Amino acid sequence: MTIRLYDTSARKIRDFVPLTAGCVSIYLCGATVQAAPHIGHIRSGLNFDIMRRWFAYRGYDVTFIRNVTDIDDKIINKSAEQGRPWWSIGYENERAFNDGYDALGCLPPTYEPRATGHITEMIEMMRGLIERGHAYEADGNVYFDVRSFPGYLELSNQDLDDLRQPSGEGETGKRDQRDFAMWKATKPGEPSWETPWGRGRPGWHLECSAMAHKYLGTAFDIHGGGIDLIFPHHENEIAQAKAYGDEFAKYWVHNGWVTMSGEKMSKSLGNSVLVSEMVKTWRPIVLRYYLGTPHYRSMIEYSEEALREAESAFARIEGFIQRVIEKAGGEVEPASEVPLAFAEAMDDDLGVPQALAIIHTTVRQGNAALAADDKEAAVARLAEVRAMLGVLGLDPLDPHWAGEGDRGADLHGVVDTLVRLVLDQRQSARDRKDWPAADAIRDQLNQSGLVIEDSPTGPRWTLGPRQ
Repeated sequence: MTIRLYDTSARKIRDFVPLTAGCVSIYLCGATVQAAPHIGHIRSGLNFDIMRRWFAYRGYDVTFIRNVTDIDDKIINKSAEQGRPWWSIGYENERAFNDGYDALGCLPPTYEPRATGHITEMIEMMRGLIERGHAYEADGNVYFDVRSFPGYLELSNQDLDDLRQPSGEGETGKRDQRDFAMWKATKPGEPSWETPWGRGRPGWHLECSAMAHKYLGTAFDIHGGGIDLIFPHHENEIAQAKAYGDEFAKYWVHNGWVTMSGEKMSKSLGNSVLVSEMVKTWRPIVLRYYLGTPHYRSMIEYSEEALREAESAFARIEGFIQRVIEKAGGEVEPASEVPLAFAEAMDDDLGVPQALAIIHTTVRQGNAALAADDKEAAVARLAEVRAMLGVLGLDPLDPHWAGEGDRGADLHGVVDTLVRLVLDQRQSARDRKDWPAADAIRDQLNQSGLVIEDSPTGPRWTLGPRQ
């Protein structure tokens, strides 16, 4: 058993060899909390939640750090626009992100540090870099000297002579315009902290280098984030950390975007789909299926049609689970191990699409066993399906999803009573062999969005996929 991952720095899939046997350490660039999350934001957390779950299934002790960037230019700009304290905006949106992660079934991180809680560590890192000749102070700013670090731009595979480094307002005194800000001198009305070089606030890149060092030490296994972070953020993290003396991350893993009309989903484009609104229309477990089942490195083009397809596919899995439980007369526990083909797919760079195909194949085998009245085989297939879904965080019988099984779960009992009355009328028509009337009742229920199935224990209704 060897897990293999695509390492952006190597530009190839590599065997995963942990720094410490039986343990894996992961740092994921988390939320910048200037606004509430859209599904593109949450996709990254979800992809790495699946990674974490798979490592845990394979017996690793996982330390998972997901930071919160609670101070940066965007948050400060929002504060000025809204006339609210920067920390109020940050905290409100941090809670919105955590609500989104929780709604979609992401496990909480081992630690979730905030940038503003680690100013001391940032100052210590800057001091060390200045002493080593890799950074310098100018006009109250502290800059990283990119030419002092020979490995700069190896992650993004760029040429330094062609580089155009993004710069912010007030970044004066640079020796080279390609140098980047680690610390920004204070400006009127902005939050600031005292340092040996004057009051100011941290640069985005410094925050993650300092927090990764604090929680994972000088070396750790995996650094993750969206592909848009490769440059400048991750490139600059590497420069700071390695110039400071850390080995830093051994593997770099990046997830793809959620796009709309071919463009990255982002608030600046005005095309974001907020998680808080999506969960009012779509079941959270269906959203997890939609966002989590494509390969993590692929792009997802958002559309309601694609979401409906995900809803229908997941409904087929849920229907199988429900039928087997009825046949078994009680809950079926997950198998202790997933099928070998599923494990092989997951070991190969978290091949969730291939793993999902194994789930659907197993569901078909289980349905065939039900049709053949082979209870033992059907129960065995359900046990395998639950084990596989559990690894992906998609087991509808998991306590996390309790009460989430149907849209409008709070009205389920009322709807069930009304549907039963109509089904009793249909049964009466069947008993008197009035087949046209029975069929008409069934057709009317189907048109209302209900799917009626006749089972050995009587008719059963479920919500069908939306049209």
